[in-house]
Amino acid sequence: MDFKNVLDKLLSSFDDQGIRYALIGGFALGLWGVDRTTADLDFLILRDDMEKVDRILTDIGYNRTYGSENVSHYTAPQAPLGGIDILHAFREASRAMLERAVAMDIFDGMLTMKVVRPDDLIGLKVQAIANDARRRAMDLADIEALMARHSSTLDWPLIGDYFSLFEMDDLFRELKRNYHAQPEGS
Repeated sequence: MDFKNVLDKLLSSFDDQGIRYALIGGFALGLWGVDRTTADLDFLILRDDMEKVDRILTDIGYNRTYGSENVSHYTAPQAPLGGIDILHAFREASRAMLERAVAMDIFDGMLTMKVVRPDDLIGLKVQAIANDARRRAMDLADIEALMARHSSTLDWPLIGDYFSLFEMDDLFRELKRNYHAQPEGS
């Protein structure tokens, strides 16, 4: 996938159309300093914007290969376009992730895009584990890498809420004990 070319096309169209989006997935992990090989782009996009997004992606050369209330998958016959996976934001938690997303410069400042924060990436990884136990090892490694790298700036109560939502409180306590620096005397 030619990430720079694809993102250049997508981001200008997203901005022109007022699409409410944030990057998630492996590319986002890389922007937050966690190495992860990825062959596609993953976005969190407000579900209300999906009709416009579908038009944008179709105009660029993508075909929607799967769509549901929660997700859409797009592929293109041209290899440089690669694949795009979209998680639809419509629940309170995912809409809040979009609100908290931060603008980051990519490709040496040539492009700027919104990216979910590390604590929200962790929340999405927790959901992925809950939805598919086969992903546990990979997603848990990503969670631990984000916690190790961003421990002092993470919103630990928010992360605790994500783990609690999926009944993984024991795992959260263990991870917090391992990665959250406690002030002296606590």
